[in-house]
Amino acid sequence: MRKVQRVRAAWPLRFRVFGYLFRVTVGEGMLKIWGRTNSLNVQKALAALEEACVPYERFDAGLAFGVVNTPEYRAMNPNGLVPTIDDGGFVLWESNSIIRYVCSKYAPHLSPVDPQARAGAERWMDWQLTTLLDPLNAIFRPLVRKMGTPDVAAIEKARVECVQNFAILDNVLARQPFVTGATFGIADCCIAPVAHRWLNLPVERVPSPHLEAWYARVLERPCGTVLELPLS
Repeated sequence: MRKVQRVRAAWPLRFRVFGYLFRVTVGEGMLKIWGRTNSLNVQKALAALEEACVPYERFDAGLAFGVVNTPEYRAMNPNGLVPTIDDGGFVLWESNSIIRYVCSKYAPHLSPVDPQARAGAERWMDWQLTTLLDPLNAIFRPLVRKMGTPDVAAIEKARVECVQNFAILDNVLARQPFVTGATFGIADCCIAPVAHRWLNLPVERVPSPHLEAWYARVLERPCGTVLELPLS
């Protein structure tokens, strides 16, 4: 597999000496993640790693970077998609599964233990996959990635769907600061990259003050560092 540059590491240990913040990490045995930083699904996994303060090594993979069709990568992820992680020999793919694993192992405060609270959080993660993603991609791919010939009618249909979908989220965030309640959690890790795309696409949107306030809070958190602009 092609060796690529390590480009990002989170830091689990922090201490201050004379007012200066020092950060320490461990190089060997570091969690590895494959995927390019402009991938929405990779951003979801990176958001969880950043919030959990897990040291990691990232390797560019997918689209122009290739790698995903090599025998070595396919042995880890037979789908040939990103992201994939290797945590001390435990290999995992599917971004939402990575979020669940990382937060359960390294940041249990982000991952509810109570069955009802857990189900409520995972409902929003599933909603991101089943409801939010497809109409967003129908706009993002032709307008940003320049994939195919833009279909104006299809883009407008998708835009209307997105407005309706994000209105649901805006209504929820009118009652609470984060997706599942008073604190940031796994559902926020999952939805943040999707909302980031929506709020920065070159399309008309209706005012969503609660969604926008939540997005501003997200940008101030560790996960905000993985939300890239311009969109690509």
